[in-house]
Amino acid sequence: MLAMNYRRPYKVRAEQMPEPEIEHPGDAIVRVTRSCVCGSDLHLYHGLVPDTRVGSIFGHEFTGVVEEVGPAVRNLKVGDRVLVPFNIFCGSCFYCQRELYSNCQNVNSQASAVGGIYGYSHTAGGYNGGQAEYVRVPFADVGPTVIPDDLHIEDAVLLTDAYPTGYQAAEMGDIRQGDTVVVFGAGPVGIFAAKSAWFMGAGRVIVVDHVDYRLEFVKKFAQCEVIDFREIDDMAVHIKKITDWLGADVCIDAVGCEAAGNFAQTVTGKKMKMQAGSATALHWAINCARKGGRVSIVGVYGPTFNAVPIGNAVNKGLTLRMNQCSVKRHLPRLIEHIQAGRISPREIITHRVPLEEVAEAYHIFSSKLDGCIKPVLVPPSAANAH
Repeated sequence: MLAMNYRRPYKVRAEQMPEPEIEHPGDAIVRVTRSCVCGSDLHLYHGLVPDTRVGSIFGHEFTGVVEEVGPAVRNLKVGDRVLVPFNIFCGSCFYCQRELYSNCQNVNSQASAVGGIYGYSHTAGGYNGGQAEYVRVPFADVGPTVIPDDLHIEDAVLLTDAYPTGYQAAEMGDIRQGDTVVVFGAGPVGIFAAKSAWFMGAGRVIVVDHVDYRLEFVKKFAQCEVIDFREIDDMAVHIKKITDWLGADVCIDAVGCEAAGNFAQTVTGKKMKMQAGSATALHWAINCARKGGRVSIVGVYGPTFNAVPIGNAVNKGLTLRMNQCSVKRHLPRLIEHIQAGRISPREIITHRVPLEEVAEAYHIFSSKLDGCIKPVLVPPSAANAH
């Protein structure tokens, strides 16, 4: 099959690789119809995630058609159109019973924190991902969701991670009627977090970034205010100034370990790797929140040390909530939002790239070229899928 193949940082290519096979009775084989390149994939691409091995297939956002099922699979049949959450989870452990699917106990022997994630290094279980023509889907009875007939495939693929993660970012902020919400990062997750904040009753939504076309896009898509941090000397002072010197009720870090905006953080986190990435957005989130406010963190950081202003968080009485998104828990509500016409996630897709050109997709997305917000990969056999 044709698949993305990781060779080294900044070097990926499409080539022929072995097709996956049923390995356990609960597996399914899915023929991929759409897959995305995620901002989190760029952390792998840039060499920031430990134990990313040569020959890995990335891709944790994908839809497809069921081609084969193991003998224990009961909830799927060959021919079903499915969206596959990026979490791999068993559905029955302590955490899954509490709908904390991203923390499943039984799918990742490599770490005590993160569960299994498709195509996200051996740190997240070593599973191959969906930037390929076929993918093995473990625990197929509990992970995949059959796509409703009236749901566009490109809305469905954004339900596998980006939209639910943005939604959960807003949910973890415990947004109350009239709250001021500041979102750091105007990538796809930040865009969806800003849009979702309105659904939860926000009175004011502000998005911070430094890329002109992303700021322009989120302003139109989420009907929010925007701040270009290149124009700001002190972010905390600026946010307090525009919020009656209180600070924001809710701050959302939708950036993670590759945040720009602070030279020291960039050098120690991204260049020298003395900490688990640049924590600039996290610093801003903590320092811009009002006393007694809430901070929601969905930006991806590595498993090692980060310099975080925890004293400020304690002294301000902040509530900090964070986790990988438990996609499956949110799907009924998010599908309802799409079907009711409140949101069309596929509007953020700017580039549809043949899988054969995956290297170009990564280059465009990583370098922020050509107004790229979200690239989607189309396998050769799925060009006409809908």
